[in-house]
Amino acid sequence: MWNLETLQRWYDPDDPVHGIDHIQRVVALAEVIAVAEGADLEIVRAAAALHDAVDLQKKAPNPRQDHQLVAAELAGEVLRQAGWSQSRIHAVQHCIRAHRFRSSQEAPQTIEAKVLFDADKLDAIGAIGAARAIARAVQKGQPFYTPPSSLFLEHGVLEKQEAHSAYHEYWFKLRHLKDRLFTETARQLALERQAIMVAFFEALQADATLAQTTNRHWRKDFYERTQTKNYRDNGSDADIGVGM
Repeated sequence: MWNLETLQRWYDPDDPVHGIDHIQRVVALAEVIAVAEGADLEIVRAAAALHDAVDLQKKAPNPRQDHQLVAAELAGEVLRQAGWSQSRIHAVQHCIRAHRFRSSQEAPQTIEAKVLFDADKLDAIGAIGAARAIARAVQKGQPFYTPPSSLFLEHGVLEKQEAHSAYHEYWFKLRHLKDRLFTETARQLALERQAIMVAFFEALQADATLAQTTNRHWRKDFYERTQTKNYRDNGSDADIGVGM
């Protein structure tokens, strides 16, 4: 449909999360799901290729905000120039507008939209999903791990000054994605990916917690040893003074 060089016009080469690598993986996943579920492969391929597309010539202040709407509009322009019928353009645009997890504006209604939604979410879990979550945190100047507050664990709301780490994103969003999938094919593909991702973030939490606990004990031990040394040094000086 479009070669790699053409697709690269619409994706930031410096974006490690929603760049061309993500698009290639989603297209591949969407093709697998589409064939298994009997979806229109041409609609699915076009939607997958353009679902995060942006006109790089336009300097948007926040290109990820409502990106599904921006991408759907661009897809319409691209497909009209390619001679697509209006009905098929609308089908692709619906897929793109409905693919976003955090948006409730338009839910997937067609099998093609459900295929794109599922393919996009599969790329957010597993080993790739963990890597993308960390890359996104770094991209936004956030840590890959900080312990979530009780408020965030219970309600998904950050406390004042609380960072939204990659682990926060896992807790709030990524671990729930498998339950939002529409197709049976995607749910089966998600099983191994989910297990890999959960194991990684549980290990990340354990390692980070151990490091934080060790650092607290080290600081406490260092403080106590310092205080003891100061006491002994002061005591020795006092003894010398008395002896004189």
